[in-house]
Amino acid sequence: MKERVQKLMAQANIGSRRECEELIRQGRVKINGAVAELGAKADPQRDVIEFDGLALKLENQQKVYIAVHKPINVLSTDAPHKKDPRRTVRDLVPVEGHLFMIGRLDAESSGLMVLTNDGDLANRLTHPRYRHTKTYRVTVYGLPDPATIRQWEEGVFLPEESSKTAPCSVLIKKADKGLTVLEVVLTEGKKRQIRRVAAMLGFPVRHLTRTHIGQLALGTMSPGEWRELSQDDLQALRTPHPIVRKLRAASRKPNRRKRQGQNDRK
Repeated sequence: MKERVQKLMAQANIGSRRECEELIRQGRVKINGAVAELGAKADPQRDVIEFDGLALKLENQQKVYIAVHKPINVLSTDAPHKKDPRRTVRDLVPVEGHLFMIGRLDAESSGLMVLTNDGDLANRLTHPRYRHTKTYRVTVYGLPDPATIRQWEEGVFLPEESSKTAPCSVLIKKADKGLTVLEVVLTEGKKRQIRRVAAMLGFPVRHLTRTHIGQLALGTMSPGEWRELSQDDLQALRTPHPIVRKLRAASRKPNRRKRQGQNDRK
């Protein structure tokens, strides 16, 4: 059966689907000797797929699923930047082979990440179009009022992105001594999004920890610890936060209003 070449490349641990799409654009992939175009499909049983002149190896391999508690000051990368002495998440997990990272975190943040060699699952849980949920426990300076919480939930314009953030859920869990603990549920993951939005609204982040991906919880793992996931864990990982329906409905509202305005002008 024919499948998209970037999907087959991901299954062969060449990289994520998005990374493989870029490799295809660069002309480094061939199908039966011809340079592949983005969107091309191939049957691994009948076609010869080559990357940089080497045939793809698509042997069945045992799937690996690992949860890890990323500590503060550890990088969410496979390898550190030049002259950067800090450890990476990959250093914490002594498992051989290429592993995709689900849920990258900035160096100052801690919490749940998942590592796997299952490219299909990684794509489902990380690609923006699927809007899978991630939940965070965020401590900010000050006490956001209801209007600020509503503004945060409805979306904040980020100049660097030239767009608003997607609707999210923000709940106040505790407030004491000039600090507020929030539960934030996102369906997107722009770079340092929570920190940027909180600062723009006047409530800088003091501490940020990811507690869940889908409904898979960080649990009692200490910073730096990791464990393999059970089938129940995988089911929880794939299952979004119950609030996702509300967030998706909120995301569609502007489109409906826009369409209504277009109909009124006809």
